[in-house]
Amino acid sequence: MKKVLKYVILILLAVLFIWTLWFLYQKSVTKPPEYKMAKPKTATIVKKTVANGSIEPRQEIDIKPVVSGVIRQLFVEAGQRVVAGDKLAIIQIVPDMLSLNQAEGRVNSSAIEVSNAQLNYDRNKPLAEKGVIAASEMQTYDIALRNAKQEQDAAQDALQLVRDGISKNSKGASNTIVRSTIDGMVLDVPVKVGTSVIERNNFNEGTTIATVADMKDLIFKGNVDESEVGKVKLGMPVVLTVGAIDSATWNADLEYIAPKGVEVNGAIQFEIRAAVKVKEGQTLRAGYSANADIVLDRRDSVLSIPESVIAFNDKGDSAFVDVKNGKDWKKTFVRTGLSDGVNIEVLGGISDTTTLKGAKIIAEEPKKPGMD
Repeated sequence: MKKVLKYVILILLAVLFIWTLWFLYQKSVTKPPEYKMAKPKTATIVKKTVANGSIEPRQEIDIKPVVSGVIRQLFVEAGQRVVAGDKLAIIQIVPDMLSLNQAEGRVNSSAIEVSNAQLNYDRNKPLAEKGVIAASEMQTYDIALRNAKQEQDAAQDALQLVRDGISKNSKGASNTIVRSTIDGMVLDVPVKVGTSVIERNNFNEGTTIATVADMKDLIFKGNVDESEVGKVKLGMPVVLTVGAIDSATWNADLEYIAPKGVEVNGAIQFEIRAAVKVKEGQTLRAGYSANADIVLDRRDSVLSIPESVIAFNDKGDSAFVDVKNGKDWKKTFVRTGLSDGVNIEVLGGISDTTTLKGAKIIAEEPKKPGMD
């Protein structure tokens, strides 16, 4: 019995020894690498550059008053549509005391002139009727009286204009009524009733009563890096995506490229503008941030392969792919065309039935016990 047990143990040890040798051999053998397979496919290749910017109205006007004063009444609010000539606000004038005193002094002086001219006219009229003085001399007194009355009317209008912002001869026109100068939408009304406003003049921009813009004529305004601006041409199609609106795009046409770049965060940027084509039913708001995809070139329905499967020579003027040849791979020259950075157009060298070597498959190592 002991002899049999001894042989069994020896056999088990031998089996264990052989299994250990086989296991170590398997561990030492390097398995041939496995690769993903890739197939050429028909696709559309679009080469583009991206510009960041925003949506803006082409015509955006700040409406400012021509007189200083206090807002007495507002007729509009943001989002309201107006046409040229619509009332936006009425301003109550706070007259300048120096101008008011000068206007009142002018009225008083004109009254004295009228009184004096009337006295001369009344004194000489009987003499003219009796023929004591010539008619030409009487005409001088008549003209002086009419000029004095006209000056008095002008002085009274000037006083009323300084005090109230409107005169009796203005035929309804008034500097105190602020009107829209264009058709469009009111984007902002930065003032309230009771706000003091300053008139626009050569030395001051004046207070903005309202901002009005034509929202039917929008543009995209953005910046292109100096490395890309040489590839961009006027008239190129642009596709806009707005961050605030999902799953919607807008077409536009590039209409302006700045001739001079400006430094932005250490890089030279060139301003571009594109006319936005807003379809019926689509709505865009001024100030939306947007990205513009500028189409530099395009190939429709062409044979393409992933750019990752291509290898280039040292000079970069020849491209090669590994083609399946039985159990092996054969390096094959291909002619390439347009690339979008992910896929590249193939002009020759392979067909749509060719199997290509893709990325190497990396086997995941087994996780150690206790590791998530």
